[in-house]
Amino acid sequence: MTEESKPKPSRKPLAVLEPHQGWAPLQLGELWQHRELIGVLSGRDIRVRYKQTVLGILWALIQPAVQLGLFTVIFGNLAKMPSDGMPYALFAYAAILPWSYFSSAFSRTTTSMVSASHLITKVYFPRLVVPMAATLTPLVDFAIAMLILVALMIRYNVEPSWALLSLPAFFLLAWTTAVGAGLWLGSLYVHFRDVGHTLPFISQGWMFATPIIYPASILPDWARPYLGLNPMAGVVEGFRWALFQQNPAPGPEIMLSVVVAVTLLVSGLFFFKRMERNFVDII
Repeated sequence: MTEESKPKPSRKPLAVLEPHQGWAPLQLGELWQHRELIGVLSGRDIRVRYKQTVLGILWALIQPAVQLGLFTVIFGNLAKMPSDGMPYALFAYAAILPWSYFSSAFSRTTTSMVSASHLITKVYFPRLVVPMAATLTPLVDFAIAMLILVALMIRYNVEPSWALLSLPAFFLLAWTTAVGAGLWLGSLYVHFRDVGHTLPFISQGWMFATPIIYPASILPDWARPYLGLNPMAGVVEGFRWALFQQNPAPGPEIMLSVVVAVTLLVSGLFFFKRMERNFVDII
């Protein structure tokens, strides 16, 4: 075979990656196709978090236990905060548990794109993989911290009921809220690093706006219908009802929380996809 007769390699690229103009399609199917990458990234974050620590994964128990102790002493014993007839430690921890997951997932989702800049600028993959992986890392801490809740329920002779089956739904509401809010702020964080400075204030203000250290029953009657505008209020009240059934089942307020959380998630996804076209250039 002569040189002239040899087939020449095609120079046509296999794929051309170009940014979308206007509002980009979500293409959520790509997340499923890259599910292994999501697992790799979240597993790496878990290993890095506890690497070269003396106590290792025990920090997942120590941190919520210390927070519970401070809340119980300061708000339960000194401030005499009401707790709807429940032991204050149990009342507070039923809220600390989902809030700790939300706070960590929200913070990690917001900062995930900047933290993964070394990957984003070198190889293409769906950018949504990064914030989604960031929400899985706190799941390990949440699962371990559940042991404290079990110990408290045994200590105070609280027996679980059928309502416990609704707990995953309230956890899903916390995840939806964390992802939605994190995608909004994370997209802005790439362009404006001021967001990183305001993040602690947003988290702290959000915590005090959520009935964690106080019961929703102390709010005035006119304010309670608006409590559902804060999805995490619905999560906390839902967790307490599912665990103890001390209060009536969640009603219109939880439905309002679901609407707000889903709206936050869907709008956050579209906003993230619109902004990601410039991530590589700016990050």
